Amino acid sequence: MEETQRQKKIASVLQQDLVDVLQKAVTQSGLRGIIISVTKVRVTVDLSNAKVYLSIFPKDKSEALLDGIASNKHLIKHELAQRTKNQLRKMPELHFYIDDTLEYIDSIERSLKGKDNPIENPDLLDKRKKS
Repeated sequence: MEETQRQKKIASVLQQDLVDVLQKAVTQSGLRGIIISVTKVRVTVDLSNAKVYLSIFPKDKSEALLDGIASNKHLIKHELAQRTKNQLRKMPELHFYIDDTLEYIDSIERSLKGKDNPIENPDLLDKRKKS
């Protein structure tokens, strides 16, 4: 189902403000050399939930930072509510996820260039879990 104009507008507003809030939090915490970008925000039809996809560099610190962001979700939501109080009546519930599309694209490029060929080395393919 296609997103409505309202969903797209709210997602855009949240994305812009989340970048500011998260970058400000990283610089205030004293962490150096960490870049957080909000790659995508998806808002549900009833505007009650928002999935926020983050790209964190360096990759090795992404899980720890995601846990920290998730534990401070209520503070982030409050800061966003203060910034968007003239545009939104109710702030959607935020759910944070790591966006791994860049790594996926990089692995496809390496496979196409012949560096990591899954046909020659089947161990490169992820083992599928049977449910």
